[in-house]
Amino acid sequence: MRLSLRLLAFGCVLASAVSASAQTKFTGKCSQGKPDPNHVMRVEDGANHAMVLGQVTCTWSDGDIAGVALKAEVDTVFSDMTGATSRDRGYGVGTAENGDKYYVRFEGRTNFKGEVPTTATCNWTFYGGTGKLRGLTGKGTCAGTFDATGGAVFDVVGQYSIAAAKTK
Repeated sequence: MRLSLRLLAFGCVLASAVSASAQTKFTGKCSQGKPDPNHVMRVEDGANHAMVLGQVTCTWSDGDIAGVALKAEVDTVFSDMTGATSRDRGYGVGTAENGDKYYVRFEGRTNFKGEVPTTATCNWTFYGGTGKLRGLTGKGTCAGTFDATGGAVFDVVGQYSIAAAKTK
């Protein structure tokens, strides 16, 4: 197994216009490079078993939340790889074009051919944000395909809402 095991970044998120309490559907596309840093700890109980901790940056080419375009997301991912699959979970912190942040957690599975990741899927959940994205909640899925360099493109779908600001 390569020490530079490629990780799946799940934290893909995006949206369109928002209403105070209704769920808003959205779709988006996020591209990521290889993880950096990428720490691999082998488990000597069988072939191709390792625990992996890495971080990837995702760049959004499509998607917005509450009418604000998404810019980038940094995902921290923990993977338990055995054989041709890994179970993945992690957290993402994303930035919108206006500087507001959003927070997402995710878990899923990555498939490998040999030691090279090929495809991945996930379920994700928004759990907050800052500025215009304060009170963000929602959930959805992602599906990605890896290229020969270890980079990947993820399609993300789901729904979200932003709680109305509390008045004093």
